[in-house]
Amino acid sequence: MRRGWVEAGPVDEDEKLDREEARRVLRRLWRLLRPYRRAVYVAVAVLVAQTACLLAGPALVRYGVDAGLTENDGAALNRAAVIFLLVAVLGLALGRTAIWVVSRTGERFLRYLRARVFRHMIDLSTGFFEREKTGRLVSRMTSDIDALQELIAQGLVMFVQNALIFVGALVVIVSMSWQLSLAVLVIVPPVFVASRWFRRESNRAYLEVRESIGHNLATLQEGLEGVRVVQAFGRERGWIRRFRETNEAQYEANLETVRISARYFPFVEFTGVLGIAVLVGAGGVMVDQEIITVGTVLAFVLYLNNLFEPIQQLSQLYNTLQSAGAALHKLFGLLDTDPAVAERPGAVDLPERGALVVGGVSFAYGGGPPDTDGTVHPEGPLVLRDVSLAVEPGERVALVGPTGAGKSTLAKLMVRFYDPKGGTIAFGGVDLRDATLASLRERIVLVPQEGFLFAGTVRDNIRVGRAEATDAEVEAAVRALGLEVIFGAFPDGLDTEVRERGSRLSAGEKQLVSLARAALADPALLVLDEATSNLDPGTERQVERALDLLTAHRTVVVVAHRLSTAARCNRIAVVDEGRLMEVGTHDELLERRGRYARLFAAWDAGQARSA
Repeated sequence: MRRGWVEAGPVDEDEKLDREEARRVLRRLWRLLRPYRRAVYVAVAVLVAQTACLLAGPALVRYGVDAGLTENDGAALNRAAVIFLLVAVLGLALGRTAIWVVSRTGERFLRYLRARVFRHMIDLSTGFFEREKTGRLVSRMTSDIDALQELIAQGLVMFVQNALIFVGALVVIVSMSWQLSLAVLVIVPPVFVASRWFRRESNRAYLEVRESIGHNLATLQEGLEGVRVVQAFGRERGWIRRFRETNEAQYEANLETVRISARYFPFVEFTGVLGIAVLVGAGGVMVDQEIITVGTVLAFVLYLNNLFEPIQQLSQLYNTLQSAGAALHKLFGLLDTDPAVAERPGAVDLPERGALVVGGVSFAYGGGPPDTDGTVHPEGPLVLRDVSLAVEPGERVALVGPTGAGKSTLAKLMVRFYDPKGGTIAFGGVDLRDATLASLRERIVLVPQEGFLFAGTVRDNIRVGRAEATDAEVEAAVRALGLEVIFGAFPDGLDTEVRERGSRLSAGEKQLVSLARAALADPALLVLDEATSNLDPGTERQVERALDLLTAHRTVVVVAHRLSTAARCNRIAVVDEGRLMEVGTHDELLERRGRYARLFAAWDAGQARSA
């Protein structure tokens, strides 16, 4: 019997699938495998052929013993030996072929699944990513795919092969001698029960191991990250004691897995020895009574391993199968998430220019659609209520208001990151919900407060604004904002690597790249979440000059955190408590002595104190 360690990883309790969920996952998986079914059939055929080769060995030994040794037929013995060798070589070749076909098909399927999941996530709406944790989504593409990878790389061939060997060996021994089979099968139930116990207990033990590893690593990480504080306050002994406790817990959890293995594997081995003893004893009696032959007894001893080994292997593969099934279930759940903002059938392109008209818009995060009469029944509180605003071509409008007033939400609705629950938002007379997403992203562009850069060069990041732009067009966009000197001072100019998240550039330089990106896109309507609010004064002036060039002769909506920015706009819209309270020029709103006047007075006083 094979003695070994538990290789299968643990499965979280909340990741386990019931039978109905498992059936649904398998049915859907089979549909997804439609392009790969021919390869699956080939793999199954190869595995069946390999199993037949493995099962033929003991039968050939029986023939060689009975015909070659018992009956003194040397030719029969030679034939058995030669055929045994040929079958062994064929089984080796078939085994390698099976691994190659299964692994290649599995990797092709995983490649397709990764691409499909990533494409689907990219198409999901902004609201989805605001609700879901990034780490959770990344785990779909890492740990869940890894669970499937482990099954394909290690478990799938073993699972199918062991199942075939167990069933095949059972059929063969019963066909050889049902009397001796009864003696053998008495030994199988204890092994089966022990394997079920091992599967359950090892799963529980490995859950404890993973939890203890997590605690131990958390203690290690926290201690190393805060080592200066630990040393500054002389807390080294306390942290050493804390790590010793978590380390001891991990040690005990690992010992528990050893105890479980120490009970299971010796029992299986003892049962195997006991099975051989029963076989030899019962077989001897039956040989003496001429019920069976000596070769049959020897074949049964060899087939006994083909009964016990699969039970043991399948028990260890259970966790891998369960983990892979749960991973597929979660991936299918992600694929079933529909984009909240989708392109309607028959969508039309937005006109190149036009007014942006917000008409009676209401919105709630997570809310449901309005009734036919326009009544909104949100799941959460309304963050915007009956907001109406028109932005004419070439006009610059500022959205101002206290934190949480709804101005950023209104800006996101204007670029259709969300759809309103009530009312409409139209550009050039076309409801944004009726527009093609491609034309929408060309006509209306949002520049966020913090410019996000991707790994690559400055040129690559500017080209995000329009992927098909030539180098000359990228450089023209840079010159249009007067940034050629700033970017030219970089080590490699526009070909300077910005590194991950733009870590090589300052906050101001990243924002300048973001503005150049918007200039390359050349939208009709530009929505700005004020780009200078987190910059130092020197960098702020550079960004403001680029902003003035970018927004010239263009329709602009600014979410203004600084009221000095709002004062330079044509009109100001004051948003408070989810409603549009005031609209007018800076001077008009100051004369009204309303909400904007109070906001401006408080902001002006704060500026005076900071000066």
